[in-house]
Amino acid sequence: MAHSLNEWLWQHKFWLPPGITWEDMKESEDIHYPKPRDLLLSIPFALILVVIRCVFERAIALPISAKLGVKDKLRPKAQPISILETFYTVNCKNPKEGELISLAKQCDLPVRKVERWFRRRRNTDRPSLSKKFCEACWRFTFYIVSFFTGLGVLYDKPWLWDHRECWTGYPQQPLQPSLFWYYMLELSFYCSLVFTLPFDVKRKDFKEQIVHHAATIFLISFSYCANYIRIGTLVMVIHDASDCFLEPTKIFNYMKWKKTCDSLFMIFSAVFLISRLVIFPYTVLYNTYYYSMEIFQPFFGYYFVNALLITLQLLHIFWSCLIIHMVYKFMLQGTGCPKQQCGSPRSDTAILTPRQL
Repeated sequence: MAHSLNEWLWQHKFWLPPGITWEDMKESEDIHYPKPRDLLLSIPFALILVVIRCVFERAIALPISAKLGVKDKLRPKAQPISILETFYTVNCKNPKEGELISLAKQCDLPVRKVERWFRRRRNTDRPSLSKKFCEACWRFTFYIVSFFTGLGVLYDKPWLWDHRECWTGYPQQPLQPSLFWYYMLELSFYCSLVFTLPFDVKRKDFKEQIVHHAATIFLISFSYCANYIRIGTLVMVIHDASDCFLEPTKIFNYMKWKKTCDSLFMIFSAVFLISRLVIFPYTVLYNTYYYSMEIFQPFFGYYFVNALLITLQLLHIFWSCLIIHMVYKFMLQGTGCPKQQCGSPRSDTAILTPRQL
């Protein structure tokens, strides 16, 4: 059964253009092509990144947050009441009025006191400001390293300047070591984000983040297996560009540096909108949809990779609408950080909503 499934999955018509078979992809001493088993290396590398992140956040980011004056608010803890705690963990965290009255009768407490208990209990579960600061520092460090690594890998590659070069000789494009390690770096990072997703700060766009991570991992993995590596490197470097501005925007938001936060937010918004709504559609979507057909006829891999790219673009549009809405509210405010961005206890939500692709 497993053998039959494996043979069906790796039919050349799924992965290669018409007229090309796996026999045409044989390697030699000097020529190596991507192999699906290479992707397994991303799992131990992702675990290594998780360990590095833990060390970085505790040994570097946390002391920096203390020196920069990022302080956690003192939150009064809810008194231990077993009935309320059971309801909180099993049923819901924000009971309705009828449920509050019922719980108040069971505990022999005033309704207002039960309501206050749930409010304090919810506040206890909210991540601290220092945790958010450390998480933003880690991601900022990675995106800076990743972005400049991508530029260093691609600056002398012809397809960075002439996008039609993405398809020259496809799919018989040898795998270069620098491209392999750049792929492993990006794939391992997104796998590590999946591993830590239950422990990271929850955002309002949590579901969209899950879709984003899944689509990104599938896209990176499929593009590697089908040797779409050239177009894949363009996708990754375009996405890392705006993330380099998003994370420091969060950091200065937590530090209450409002003017710096405002400036970085506007820069991030411009870079995000240009890179995701202009550069990405032309450099990637138009490239994969039209230029590729100058070289080969459409096949399953062509439709599948375009479907994943369109999924990412829909997420780009979703987050772009949120950013434009925030910029509009910011412009109405005139000067200073909008309340939704820098002034409220949920201040990070507005800036954190457009999570990086």
